[in-house]
Amino acid sequence: MPLVRGEASLQRATFLELFLDLVFVFALTRISARVIDDFTDGQRGVLAGLGQALLLFLALWVVWLLTVWSTSWLDPEAPVVQTVIVITMLGAMTMAVAVPDGFGARASLFAITYVSLQIGRVAYFHLAAHGEPDPRQNLRILIWLGLSAPLWVVGGLADDGTIRGPLWAIALLVEYTGLTLGWPTPRIGRQRIGGRMLAAEHLSERYQQFLLIAIGEAIFVIGVAFSGSGFHADQSAGFVLALASTVMLWRIYFHVAGKVLDAAVGRSRHADRLATDMAFAHLTMIAGIVLTGVGFELFITEPLGHLPAVWLIAILGGPALFLAGRSALEHQVFARVSRSRLAGLLALGLLVPVALHLEPLTAGAAAAVVLLGVTAADARRSRRHPPETPTPPY
Repeated sequence: MPLVRGEASLQRATFLELFLDLVFVFALTRISARVIDDFTDGQRGVLAGLGQALLLFLALWVVWLLTVWSTSWLDPEAPVVQTVIVITMLGAMTMAVAVPDGFGARASLFAITYVSLQIGRVAYFHLAAHGEPDPRQNLRILIWLGLSAPLWVVGGLADDGTIRGPLWAIALLVEYTGLTLGWPTPRIGRQRIGGRMLAAEHLSERYQQFLLIAIGEAIFVIGVAFSGSGFHADQSAGFVLALASTVMLWRIYFHVAGKVLDAAVGRSRHADRLATDMAFAHLTMIAGIVLTGVGFELFITEPLGHLPAVWLIAILGGPALFLAGRSALEHQVFARVSRSRLAGLLALGLLVPVALHLEPLTAGAAAAVVLLGVTAADARRSRRHPPETPTPPY
């Protein structure tokens, strides 16, 4: 059967792809739990812990992203593609298991699994598909992965943990540069996966689904935090506040731009570039949601008393990161950014010196008020203006 999608091919995600997403649900819970530990036990230090968690998260994200781009270009029902998805599932699950100690005793497991997965699935696909549909694309990706692989392995095996972070950061920089530019390679040029042949509806749905996974992970954090609390009035207030904030995150994302990603990709003159930029916008939003969920954990379990300044990274920084990514997505879809989102970012920044003198629950409530303001502005805009047609800037 042909590997490249036809115009009449299935646009919705297959059950196997949704099965793969369950692995990343688990992975996000491990990332979140690791960050919560950094804020509460202080063994690694918050900033160092956040940096390490970010590197682990970026590695997992690029595994998922390359899979999604591939299944938006190739037929996910083809046996070769399904085998690659299963291989990805096994590798990503192993990486997720290693996340809690991914910079310690399980660093080598994480690194070697990552390298084996990234290179192994491209090599398998090239051999099993007999070089179809574009052997040069496989070669481009393998060359770039070959540049980063030694950095991953050396960093994972190194006894000195201080060099692990820089080596892995450089490795990720190489890989993200490659996928952003289309893996430019001497003699054979560059080409993003799929080019204009990407299935816009499928790709957009997959981005939306992963963002919902992140929101689901935040709900999981809320439930675990509240179930382990004393069910006092202040903790119950934190529980309700966190749930309300989660609903607003969902509403802000899906207000117009989050609903019409497929139309934007379909109307773009450079669909591959837009798909890449949307990936980074969603990456930013998902990181913001995970960090916001950490903030929920903090003000639910310890709603009153002294607010450590570093907690504001999660309580205010998480929503700010989400709004920044959402603003980028709006520009990618409509070539503009709503003033309400910029105002929300400004308000969260201005809240920082004030929040230093507040209790954790009150700081969380202040962040929720900002999100409520953005949500209300979206609702007013919907009433006053007809539905917009996507007008991507390129």
